[in-house]
Amino acid sequence: DLIIAVKGVIMQEEGNQEEPYGESVEEYKPKRGFWDCFYIPIQWFSMLSREMHWSFVFGVVVIYGISQGLGVALAEVGTKYYMKDVQKVQPSEAQIYKGITSIPWVVKPIWGLLTDVLPFFGYRRRPYFIFAGIIGVVSMLLLSLHENMHLVLALLSLTAGSAGVAIADVTIDACVAQNSISHPSLAADMQSLCAASSSIGSLFGFFISGVFVHLIGPMGVFGLMTIPAGLVVSVGFLLYEPRMHHTSYRQVKQNFVDASKAMWTTLKSEDVWRPCLYMYLSITLSLEVREGMFYWYTESKGGPSFSQESVGFIFSISSVGSLLGAILYQYALKEYAFRNLLFWTQLIYGLSGMLDLVLVLRWNLKFGIADYVFVVIVESIAQMTNRLKWMPMLVLSSKLCPSGIEGTFFALLMSIDNVGLLSAAWGGGFVLHILRITRTRFDNIWLAILIRNILRITPLWLLFLVPRTEPNSSILPTTETIDSEVVIETSDSKNVELVSLVHSVDAK
Repeated sequence: DLIIAVKGVIMQEEGNQEEPYGESVEEYKPKRGFWDCFYIPIQWFSMLSREMHWSFVFGVVVIYGISQGLGVALAEVGTKYYMKDVQKVQPSEAQIYKGITSIPWVVKPIWGLLTDVLPFFGYRRRPYFIFAGIIGVVSMLLLSLHENMHLVLALLSLTAGSAGVAIADVTIDACVAQNSISHPSLAADMQSLCAASSSIGSLFGFFISGVFVHLIGPMGVFGLMTIPAGLVVSVGFLLYEPRMHHTSYRQVKQNFVDASKAMWTTLKSEDVWRPCLYMYLSITLSLEVREGMFYWYTESKGGPSFSQESVGFIFSISSVGSLLGAILYQYALKEYAFRNLLFWTQLIYGLSGMLDLVLVLRWNLKFGIADYVFVVIVESIAQMTNRLKWMPMLVLSSKLCPSGIEGTFFALLMSIDNVGLLSAAWGGGFVLHILRITRTRFDNIWLAILIRNILRITPLWLLFLVPRTEPNSSILPTTETIDSEVVIETSDSKNVELVSLVHSVDAK
């Protein structure tokens, strides 16, 4: 009887606690708070490091965040003042010279081909990071220590420094593309990591650039650039990469031939060349007139007449827009189909350019908006929309890379984009020259901006070249449609199969 009574009491208590228990679950349900803003990114970094090794994440942060983000931000502001105050060139000339220094980015397939088929000491990636860092250190030291350098020598040094950054970029891109193939579900996350690192680095780099240009001059800024280049060397020593034993250098020539054939065969696929054509045209038609705007910011009597510190702070704050664009893509837009997302981003990108027209016509002053505030808003929106436009194109590019030559082919796709940037820079320089915009004359700067904005809208009529697929879907043809195979020997004991991944020619 005592046992039965005890069981009854226990059952009664359990019945009484059933409802409060449900309330307690609701009461102690985890809630998202302020600290999640820090916890979620840390958890995300931890996941990426766990899936792909911490040295890969470290390499992305150094190359994208410090070398390209912080370093390029310092170099951009330093080069602008170096060309304007030290070399004393015209805006149209500065625009052309900017295109010349970007040539190493145009020949990225060469660097990519080398990283894929020509290993050193058994490694395909690590030696190229070391080589790229050394080039950057030497070129920046020459610029910082050589006073009254001839313009040709200065351009060669700037181009060499750009080559160092480009080689490091194509090598880490090869690692990203390789991991995108082995971890397809994390392809968008890896591009978000690259974009976030670049944006944060740019934010800090632009923030300190104006101050350092004012304190130590543009040549001193070039001296600071040796630090990011030195960190690139450290990536070469720390990156985890399995070593290939018994590397056969006799196969290097054949590797080049086979990789070139595989790359060309893949590029001929309609699923590949159509989006490539869109990426090139959409960038080319967005004429670059930033050098003209920079001269107007600092030299025009009717303009804002910003100081060096102000220019750095403006670019720094506007980098927040780029970071917001990367965050917005990662958490809200990465699942949308390529064509739909590119339509809206290209449209907003074109319309946002009209704010520059409001600025140069001084309408912002009529509305009581100060130049400094308005320029920060304009630059922030431009950076955010440009990042939103660029992110899906990067993810699309990584999806177009065949296995085995991912470094080469991703570099080819990026070089197509860089040819577009070069065309946009030289096209913008031509427009500035035709409209006779000089160091002291800015009467037609508004017309250059209007022409640029109109051309930015035209790629909307070319979106039929972009696939309708979503980022998580496969774009390249399946193995059922493969019509040829190319094999590249990277060692005596292991082959890397390169598949052309094209539709059958007879079927077309």
